[in-house]
This record gives sequence, C-alpha cells and structure tokens, in this order.
Amino acid sequence: MHSKSSTFRAHRAVTALAALLAGALALSACSSGDDEKKDTGEKPGAATGSTVGLPKLDGAKLEVSAVWTGGEQANFKKVLAEFEKRTGASVTFVPAQDPIINFLGSKIAGGQPPDVALLPQPGAIKQAVQKGWAKPLGAEAQKELAENYSQGWQDIGKVDGKQYGVYYKAANKSLIWYNAQVFENAGAKEPATWQDLLTASRAVYDSGVTPFSVAGADGWPLTDWFENIYLSQAGPEKYDQLAQHKIKWTDPSVKRALTTLAQLWGKKEYLAGGQTGALQTEFPQSVTQTFTGGDQPKSAMVYEGDFVQVNIGETEAKVGTDAKVFPFPAVGDSAPVVSGGDAAVILKDSKAAQALVTFLASPDAATIQARLGGYLSPNKNVPSSAYPNAVQQKIAKALVEAGDDFRFDMSDQAPQAFGGTPGKGEWKDLQDFLKNPGDVAGAQARLERDAAAAYGNGG
Repeated sequence: MHSKSSTFRAHRAVTALAALLAGALALSACSSGDDEKKDTGEKPGAATGSTVGLPKLDGAKLEVSAVWTGGEQANFKKVLAEFEKRTGASVTFVPAQDPIINFLGSKIAGGQPPDVALLPQPGAIKQAVQKGWAKPLGAEAQKELAENYSQGWQDIGKVDGKQYGVYYKAANKSLIWYNAQVFENAGAKEPATWQDLLTASRAVYDSGVTPFSVAGADGWPLTDWFENIYLSQAGPEKYDQLAQHKIKWTDPSVKRALTTLAQLWGKKEYLAGGQTGALQTEFPQSVTQTFTGGDQPKSAMVYEGDFVQVNIGETEAKVGTDAKVFPFPAVGDSAPVVSGGDAAVILKDSKAAQALVTFLASPDAATIQARLGGYLSPNKNVPSSAYPNAVQQKIAKALVEAGDDFRFDMSDQAPQAFGGTPGKGEWKDLQDFLKNPGDVAGAQARLERDAAAAYGNGG
C-alpha cells in the first residue's frame, strides 16, 4: 500500500516479503516429525510446532495488565492460555484504565504492580523507566526481538540505549475505511491524493450520503487525523522535530496542516451530525454508523487504523466486500505511514516474566492472535497467511514492508499530559479546533501553550 517509487524501497519490500515467506517455511518445518527435528532449526526446549524455547514454570503466577477490553482482551487471553500450556505458569489478566501510567502508579503505591504491562505509548515506557518501575529485557527476549523485528521497532522500545519494551501489537494508522455500496452508487473512486479525497467526498455528498464520521468525543482519533496530514505534507524531518517539541506548534508547517484539515472538518455538511454531532461521537459508533443502514448509512467513510475491523465485525458488513479500505491519501509528495502499538514491559523481574515477554516477542504468540482477527503484529516472521482475510493480509504486509520507513504516532511519543490524557492537552485542543475549524491561529496557540508546559521547554 504506502509504496514509494524508489528502488531502495522496492528492494526492501522484496526482502521483507522474503522474510515473511521464510517465517512461514520455518513454522511449517517446525511442525514436522520427531525424526527430522535436528534439521528444523528448532530451539532447545521448544514445543513441537513452536519456534521459541520456554522454561518449565510450574507453580509460577503472573499478572498481566493492559487497557484492552471486549474482543481484543478475549483474544489476548487465548495467547496467555497458550503460554500457560507450554510452561505450566498461571497468568491472570488485570484490566487497566487509561491513562495506564496513572493506573500502574496506584497499583505500585499499593505494593501490587502487575508483572508485565502493555504500554500504548513510547512516552509511557520512558516514564516507567524514569520512575524506576520498568526492568530491562533479558538476553532471551532481546534475541527474539533481534530475529523477528526491524531495527525501527526495536529502537522505539529502548530508553537510553537499553531495551525495555517488546512491541507485541501494532497499528497501521494510515487507513480510510469506506462503505463500498455508497461509493458505487456515487460513482466515487478510491482516492490517491488529498484533492482526490475532496472530490470523492463531494461525489458522495451529491449522492445524498454524508461523507465522513469523525470520532470527536474521543480526542485520540483527532490527533491521528492531524499526524497523517502533517507527516505527508511537512515530511518526516519536521514530524520528528514536532514530536520532540524542537519546533513550536506555532510553526508555519502546523498552520498549513490545520488549514488542510479544516477543508474537511470545516464543512459541516461533510461530517455526520456536523461538528456538534462529531464531538458527541465515540470511536466505536463512528465505525458502526458507517456500515449500518444499507446504502443510506449516516456516513460513507471513517478514518482510523486496522483495528476498525473489530468494530465492523459488530455490524452485518463484511470486510473486503461491504467494507473496503484505502491508504490515507498523499497530502504532500508521498502517502503517510503512521504506526501505533502496545509494548510489553516488565515491572516485576522474574524468570516467568522474562519468559512471557520472550514468548510475546516470538512469531508463535503473534500468529495465534493474528488468526483471530482485529490485530496486527510488527513481527516480520508472522506469515501473512495467518491473517484471516485478504484486507488484513494487505495491511499487515504493508506495515512489515515499511521496514524502518514509518513514523510512530506523534501523540504517543509526547508526554502523557499533552498527548495521552482525555480532556487535556492535544486531545482537548483538537476537539476545540473541530468545534471551530476557522480558528487556526487560536488552535496553534493553545497547542503550543500545552506542549511547552508538558515538555518543560519552549520549543
């Protein structure tokens, strides 16, 4: 999907695809009979059909915490069940609340931290290290990481050069999902550029359907909208500078991106419920209302990551036929590749905790959850065939083929007070901008004020 025309990128895409095929062959080889085990490359202590050796942990008890709910939580518990089966350990899932750092702080203050936590922001990993909560990964986990992850995915789990996080779950956040029947009725085509997107939106509007659902009640989807436009328009170097607050939010590049965003957010008739309705729309509803109501849904398109499939699954729409997807269009020279993810971090160091994180860094764990759907792994040795449909296989392949040529969600790199707290910082500032998209200068001033306070510098 987010392909660039350079030979270098094409070469890396072929290499990544070869790695995927090699991973599939390795998994296949490991399933062969006992008499062939010497030739499979199977690691000592690995169960038949597995690629990772795990210790026996009979009697060991672990607690794992994440903010996941519903199907996502249920599917992850199946991965934990496989770890229990292979090791004899007992694992309890502890649901966390957002922001997870605050939740973990209260657990640690009470003397009951979970052994492992899944942290959804690099900024949260840094905070956990700075507070002395996080423990470095051992040699086995680091070996799995080196074998299965591109350098870029390894690096975002590091703090001061030490490896603390394993990115178990990823998100391709550069996708727009659409109601195929509405597009067909409107004669709209999948857009490749921002101008094409505005043209498709107009065709959909003229056909009698509102073009977009925007999940304005949740601040985080609004940050993702901005990041895709900013990365494509301003470029990766500026993106990195803004992510680290090395340039101010009053920079002309931010003005340009917000002005571009206002071309959609500023058209009340293009948003389901207008700006007011968008600000009352939570993320799950933004998806389901796009894929219910036959060919007269409340909206034709919804922007968000690959995880949208979980919510589409709550409707009668089928991914790949009724619900289709295209890459976020190029606003500048090339289409953006924005990723997010959740990293496993050890809070109570033990043989069992290290073994669990090692398992989560292996293709084995990710393949289990990939088969269940609504999940994406940055692990390059998960075979694309593990994903349950062609759309998800395409999304997964695009993420892996990006290699190191992606940018991690900007708000997730920021201090949590700015980029990760409901009703505050960037979330609130972009909600205010959605309410009044004409006030670009005011939005920039508020964003800069809140960023400077959170980062503790003046840009």
